[in-house]
Amino acid sequence: MGNSFGHLFKITTFGESHGVGLGVTIDGCPAGLTIDENLIQHEMDRRKPGQSKITTQRKEGDQVEILSGVFEGKTTGTPIGMVIYNGDQRSKDYSHIADKYRPSHADFTYQEKYGLRDYRGGGRSSARETAARVAAGAVAKSLLDLKEIKVYAYVSQVGSLLLEKPYQELDLNTIDDNIVRTADAEFADKAIALIDDTRKKRDTIGGVITGVIQGVPAGLGEPVFDKLHAELGKAMLSINAVKGFEYGSGFEGVKMKGSAHNDLFENKDGKVTTKTNFSGGIQGGISNGEDIYFKVAFKPVATIMQDQESLNENGDSVTVSGKGRHDPCVVPRAVPIVEAMAALVIADFYLINRSRKLTDL
Repeated sequence: MGNSFGHLFKITTFGESHGVGLGVTIDGCPAGLTIDENLIQHEMDRRKPGQSKITTQRKEGDQVEILSGVFEGKTTGTPIGMVIYNGDQRSKDYSHIADKYRPSHADFTYQEKYGLRDYRGGGRSSARETAARVAAGAVAKSLLDLKEIKVYAYVSQVGSLLLEKPYQELDLNTIDDNIVRTADAEFADKAIALIDDTRKKRDTIGGVITGVIQGVPAGLGEPVFDKLHAELGKAMLSINAVKGFEYGSGFEGVKMKGSAHNDLFENKDGKVTTKTNFSGGIQGGISNGEDIYFKVAFKPVATIMQDQESLNENGDSVTVSGKGRHDPCVVPRAVPIVEAMAALVIADFYLINRSRKLTDL
């Protein structure tokens, strides 16, 4: 019912923003994978609220508790269960909108679909659900590490402020050196100032995250409906506040002629490579061994600390004012979410690919 993702490496998340907690089950993770709980917690700390002046001040430790599927530090091949308990719920912050529809939120649509809704922070529609995805993504990253596949994401745009350097010119190991999570110090300073200024004006601002996946072997992805880029697109568009996804040359590619856009093949030390990579590492829906790169666009956070006109459940005109603790810009905390979803897609297709050739069994 829309709460699961993946085929062989499959996750199902559960929980609400202001409920007891959130969690995830991972089904299909191979037995014998070493699980480093510190690594999982590190990923959770990158996503958790209250980590800097440009994020929500909700205080959550986001401590992960592994319930099943791991014995003596290794996966057993059975479902892995993990839970993150909520600690700093303030449901009273939402009592004023119990019967009101917040602009650009899921209040109205959830009410129409289910006939009721959890108004406490949006319940299941809250971006806090992504904490469970990050926990699962950390396990997927551990699986990919065995094949030296690396997943990176960084903030490349905030509002109209754009980091124009391509990812090849950046040190992707410096992404966590600043609170905005980008790989360029000068851009980081400008982005932080812009987000903080927006916060002080009681408003919000959107941004773009660039993802890069390196070390992916050729051959991952399925024909027709389960193309690799289609699954990556679904993964990214399932993240709260995402409004757009592009990979490779993306929308800029329409400005080029085919003679310039085609990625010509060459033999490099006995390996088939391409001279350029406008394809973004994916051709025919299948990885070709080059870097996979993409962009994810995030809208401004819908909750703003200003009065807005709206309607209540009876159709009456009302005024809605944001209260509580909210991000002025979601992209700094969304970086590990983008990485997690990308890792889940690649891990899933890697396992699927092993079943496609007898030589891989």
